Amino acid sequence: MATIFSRIIAGEIPCHKIAENEEFFAFLDINPVAVGHTLVVPKQEVDYIFDIDDDALGRMMAFAKRVAHAQKAAIPCKRIGLTVIGLEVPHAHIHLIPMTKESDIYFGKGKLNPSQEELSEVAEKIRKGYK
Repeated sequence: MATIFSRIIAGEIPCHKIAENEEFFAFLDINPVAVGHTLVVPKQEVDYIFDIDDDALGRMMAFAKRVAHAQKAAIPCKRIGLTVIGLEVPHAHIHLIPMTKESDIYFGKGKLNPSQEELSEVAEKIRKGYK
């Protein structure tokens, strides 16, 4: 059975897409811990990030770097934090989270509850900076 991320990539489930190429896909997290919280996933279903081929993992990080630069240009923050947790969906993914302090990327705190309109506006701002 396809993961929820594969279904998002295939367009079966709507998302607020930030960027994609032939191998990777970036979209806003609908339960963000911070405004602009973005997920970067490989299009190929791989459960564990460290099972991804070394070269592909390097390309995934380069793709994530481009997304992070776009986030930084769009969202007021000091840095873009990166975390890999990977327990909630059996499809490798990187969380890119705008942060001003370390607690901004703490998943134990309450999540934000943005409207679809708010997510759409944030996605558009980030997409404008993606190069």
